[in-house]
Amino acid sequence: MRIIGIDPGTGILGFGIIETSPNKDHPLLIDAGVIRTPAKQADAIRLGTIYDELTAIIADTKPQAMAVERLFFAQNITTAMTVSQARGVVLLCAQQAGLEIYEYTPLQIKMALTGYGRAQKKQIQEMVRVILHLAVIPEPDDCADALACSITHIMTMR
Repeated sequence: MRIIGIDPGTGILGFGIIETSPNKDHPLLIDAGVIRTPAKQADAIRLGTIYDELTAIIADTKPQAMAVERLFFAQNITTAMTVSQARGVVLLCAQQAGLEIYEYTPLQIKMALTGYGRAQKKQIQEMVRVILHLAVIPEPDDCADALACSITHIMTMR
């Protein structure tokens, strides 16, 4: 099974595609990175860029499922609204591609990767590196967070 994980954001949206199968002892990293949009652009243009780039990534990598980090903050209402808009575009891309969509809270991701709900960001990133057998932690953080979301889906499905 191939899963694309998404760490939603308008300025930087992280994605990470991993693959697992019964004959593999660990998930395999297929692709990972970020989609960046300029802060000075109008929201509609930024969302269009996210849509176009994510649609192309999905078409190129052909995942069967999408795991998306569920928003779980309310400190800055403006940030929450723009991230929510990006998240809506992500869900639309998945739906149009016929992907199964799964959502995970930050707590669920921390528990799946570390077994501890208050794990620090660096602990999560290190677990992503270990689980995927990588030499270094994926960068930037948004990319590692997206991979953590896709790993959470695999662990939840087991």
